Amino acid sequence: MDRLESMQVLLAIVAAGSLSAAGRQLGMPLATVSRKLSELEAHLKTQLLLRSTRQLTLTEAGRNYVAACQRILDEVHDAERAAAGEFSAPRGELVVSAPIVFGRLHLLPVMCEFLQHYPDVKVRLALSDRNVNLLEDHVDLALRIGSLPDSGMTAAPVGTIARIVCASPVYLAEHGRPLSPYDLSGHGCVSFDVLGVADRWRFSMGGAEVAIPIQPRLATNTAEAAIDAAIAGLGVTCVLSYQVEEALRTGQLAVLLREFEPAAIPVSLLYLGHSYLPLKLRALRDFAVPRLRARLQGANATLMEQ
Repeated sequence: MDRLESMQVLLAIVAAGSLSAAGRQLGMPLATVSRKLSELEAHLKTQLLLRSTRQLTLTEAGRNYVAACQRILDEVHDAERAAAGEFSAPRGELVVSAPIVFGRLHLLPVMCEFLQHYPDVKVRLALSDRNVNLLEDHVDLALRIGSLPDSGMTAAPVGTIARIVCASPVYLAEHGRPLSPYDLSGHGCVSFDVLGVADRWRFSMGGAEVAIPIQPRLATNTAEAAIDAAIAGLGVTCVLSYQVEEALRTGQLAVLLREFEPAAIPVSLLYLGHSYLPLKLRALRDFAVPRLRARLQGANATLMEQ
């Protein structure tokens, strides 16, 4: 049994979602794919995949083994690239993931500057508010907003963002300015429910984080819609600071309840640790981290002036 080939077949099955799809991807007959999987499970003396007519599901042993296979094959590929000279200069393609609005406002300018400095590198920037799986989605570098679970990934902190409450000057002139989170019960609110429970917003009060009930007049699943509704004077909204930078800068919205803001949310760049980190990835990490830190520090300083 060719163990490395069997590992590659297993990863292809997991990525494709079926043995037949993996066979098409690998240019290998279905019977061969099935045989190699069976040989691997027999060699390991454990079942890696639970098969049904509709889907394949990794067993716990399978999940652990797939993660180990990916690390092993990555190191083999890195060693081959190093021997071939790829590590002598940044070149090749990188896949980078980021949330849609943050990626457009902050990461895209950094990527454009990076590509001007490194003409032999190409970047595929995937903007999505879904937290991608770096291993399964074949992502080299991901920007993540929020606390990070323990994992095999390496994190490079680049700063923090705030969760802020704001409303338009027109709305505040008509309805008054809330002085405490409890005052929100008397205000119409525009809820961005991706941040959490649609009818409760979290604040820091008395040294603890407290969930305050609100009365949403409108609940939406995009920050842009919530911000547009707040600018139109529909009510008070709660969004992430970077999502509302332009509206605050132009005076379309005003920050409320600043002294009750909950703890800042960390922002990090994530990548899978390697014994041989490709130069193209190391170059991007080293280029992006200080620039993103500077951008977030500048944005936070501007926010404090509002």
